Amino acid sequence: MTRVVVVGLGPAGADLLVPRARAEIERVAARYVRTARHPAVDELAADGMTFTAFDAVYDAADAIDDVYPRIVEALLGAAAEHGEVLYAVPGNPVVAERSVQLLHARAASGEVALTVVPGVSFAELAWAHVGVDPLGGARVLDGRALDPADLEAGGPVLVAQVDGALVASDLKLALLEHTGPDTPVVVLQRLGLPDEAVTRLALVELDRAVVPDHLTSVFVDLPVGAADAFGALVALARRLRGPDGCPWDAEQTHHSLTRYVLEEAYEVVDAIEAVPRDDDPDALGPDPAVAAAYADLADELGDLLFQVVFHSVLGEESGDFTTAAVACGIHEKLVRRHPHVFGDVEAETAGDVVRSWEQIKKAEKDTDSLVESISPGLPALLYTHKLFRKAAAIGLAPADHTEAVRMLTGAASAAALGDAAPEGREAVLGDALAAVVLLAIDGGLDAESALRGWAGRYRSRFLRMEALARARGVDLHALDPDAVAELWDDAAVLPGPDPDSGAGA
Repeated sequence: MTRVVVVGLGPAGADLLVPRARAEIERVAARYVRTARHPAVDELAADGMTFTAFDAVYDAADAIDDVYPRIVEALLGAAAEHGEVLYAVPGNPVVAERSVQLLHARAASGEVALTVVPGVSFAELAWAHVGVDPLGGARVLDGRALDPADLEAGGPVLVAQVDGALVASDLKLALLEHTGPDTPVVVLQRLGLPDEAVTRLALVELDRAVVPDHLTSVFVDLPVGAADAFGALVALARRLRGPDGCPWDAEQTHHSLTRYVLEEAYEVVDAIEAVPRDDDPDALGPDPAVAAAYADLADELGDLLFQVVFHSVLGEESGDFTTAAVACGIHEKLVRRHPHVFGDVEAETAGDVVRSWEQIKKAEKDTDSLVESISPGLPALLYTHKLFRKAAAIGLAPADHTEAVRMLTGAASAAALGDAAPEGREAVLGDALAAVVLLAIDGGLDAESALRGWAGRYRSRFLRMEALARARGVDLHALDPDAVAELWDDAAVLPGPDPDSGAGA
């Protein structure tokens, strides 16, 4: 069988070649190198060891992804001709070498025998400069193919192939999503060469203070990320359920936890109602009460998240599903339901998105009905909202704005209710409530949320009225309706926070 021997040239000059790599270079006559842009190539040539380079393949290719398959085909052709060829690559052949990965695949299929001689990579020199032991959880990422998900975990990160100003700028923007502009980073260039440079600077200066080249990498120590925090939460849930954990947690089941899922969900809704709405001028101000409301929302979201984690751990224990399956499942579902983002479907408006979403859900559930999947146990306003949304997905507009207003004013009037037969009054009132939902949809609102917000404001004013009565030394139950109404009016303009929750009214 023909053979390809792959060796690493190391990160710099021939002095960093491992002895076995040099021995293979001397032994094999037919030598190829991925690129001649490597200092060891000229130094080896001076000792009589020359290579055929594939730089012309780079120049002729329309895209970088076309280069490596062509190199592999050329190598296999040369191996068939010579019986054995040597293929030299910069650094370590098992680190960030796409062509070597493709050779492994061809060897696994039995087309060629493959020998890989590891070498020193740029990473070893980088760890030495920054003083990091990679066994402590350090990671190496590709700056040219950076996956945002890779930055959700904190800790030491070495980003390779930051070989241009645009790559450096994109990396800076990606890192700023996870850490501050003053975070220190280390730019490592041409390590092992006489002109190597190690520059320490603030992240915000990454694409300004240095000129990247093809031997540039960047080191940064990221703070704890979402992936770390979620993993720690899952580990905590498993610990609580474990042999030395909490007796109460150990006794819980999916069914026993149902009430807590509902309670936490409602508490999240309450917390959402306490934060300013997008059109509220307080949303942009440094109001301590606003900050407290957002802190409370974060706290309640944590409680709800733990319910998801708890059920996931129960699923792991029973062998029915895993926490990873839960996270991967919703990730895959969201990608699948956003073909206008991850595919070639066009959606210019939110309405286009909803129509596409509903059709995808229908296909996923293998049903002929759009409304079959709506849970009848939902609150009535939310249930009605979902029904109208399903109707809109197929172009069925229940009523326009004018018609909805007519329905509401007609059905909700005292005369309409009074004129209806007793058994029909509920249906008339239902028409009025449905018209409210239609008006909410027409205005881009959610009727359930709107009514909950109104009820929250009513409750807050009621609490202020009670506080006002106590301050005046009067008993609300002993007052006549006119006096209660006067207190109610006074409470409308009463300054100060909600005496019960601490949130502003």
